[in-house]
Amino acid sequence: MSRDIEQAQERDDYESDSGRRRARKGRHAPPAPMKMWLAEPMDEAVAQSLWRQRRTRDVRHVAVMPDAHLAGDVCTGIAMATERLVYPSAVGGDIGCGYAAVRLALSSSELNDRRAGDLLGLWRERIFIHRRGRPLDCPWLNAAKLSNDRLEHLKLRDGRHELGTLGRGNHFLELQEDESDGGLWLMIHSGSRCMGQAILSHHLERADGSSHGLRHLDSCSEAGRAYLHDMAWARGYAAINRLMMLRLACDAVGRVLSPAAGEADWSTHIHRDHNHVLRERHGRRILLVHRKGAARARAGEPGIIPGSMAASTFHVLGRGVADALCSSSHGAGRSMSRTKAMREVDVEAFRRQVRAVHMDDRLAPGLRDESPVAYRDVEGVMRAQRELVRTIRRLTPRVSFKGV
Repeated sequence: MSRDIEQAQERDDYESDSGRRRARKGRHAPPAPMKMWLAEPMDEAVAQSLWRQRRTRDVRHVAVMPDAHLAGDVCTGIAMATERLVYPSAVGGDIGCGYAAVRLALSSSELNDRRAGDLLGLWRERIFIHRRGRPLDCPWLNAAKLSNDRLEHLKLRDGRHELGTLGRGNHFLELQEDESDGGLWLMIHSGSRCMGQAILSHHLERADGSSHGLRHLDSCSEAGRAYLHDMAWARGYAAINRLMMLRLACDAVGRVLSPAAGEADWSTHIHRDHNHVLRERHGRRILLVHRKGAARARAGEPGIIPGSMAASTFHVLGRGVADALCSSSHGAGRSMSRTKAMREVDVEAFRRQVRAVHMDDRLAPGLRDESPVAYRDVEGVMRAQRELVRTIRRLTPRVSFKGV
């Protein structure tokens, strides 16, 4: 059967199924089922957003993670399943944003104040926050094509210069100590930089419908397939972005301490993203699972759940809970907006909160929106999702590199 005939058959099947559902359930279908794992009472704005989302066309299930909070059209900390329609806003602009971590041949006893300061200085020289003057060479960038000439032009103009850059906000590079044995791990949090947002904007403009204020694309249409293609490309871009910086960070550790200290044990490498839409089998159905600020957590799947700059990070294994769409939180989640944190947290209070972490003190005024008090208690978040993940390792931040 040709692809065109297959797509027409899929469309007819979907429309006839929809018609039967409408006839059976009446004009106003009931809201999609929702399961929640909350660490604290739900904010009213989040509740209203979820109420609307459950009534959005083709949504079959919503899972709310304990780090859920309001962020644009769709809350962060949500997993949402559809059968046919794709909602780019339920993935967000930083497509493929995620974490990577690897253990070093280095123990905490080898790290002192001077070495931590030297390491921060070298990271500052080697790892760019926003844009490189000279792009890193990456054959994959030229080989992989996007669906639209305008996006291709942006990739070659800006994407090349932002590859291997960290970004601002909650993105970071850290040296973290394993609380069980004193071993040190590198961890990075970054995403698809300018490309993810450009892909989101481009495809929202081409949406073929909307429901409850959310624009959607038919995954069987040319426009829907184009979005899924570009979204997958952005996930690859974000993954390469993290790996480039992780290798640069390892090299810097080797230069500051010793070549052996910068050797990474790549058998320990954990690499997961938390902004995507994936086709997955759940029970007897193949669903389009949208995750925005939620990590996939299939049974035995490794993951990373960080807290704030001064809180623990947890390495976990997923438990594959069906009602959670095999998902978990991607972090502690914000409890205070960036604007409110910058207004209410003074510089000296911020410095006290992160005093146990080596960081560039000169950046303290501009990092107050990343204050630990602007985030939820990660301990409470982990307790709330004991059913979803199992902790295998707990780490404490020792050196933190962020941009403003």
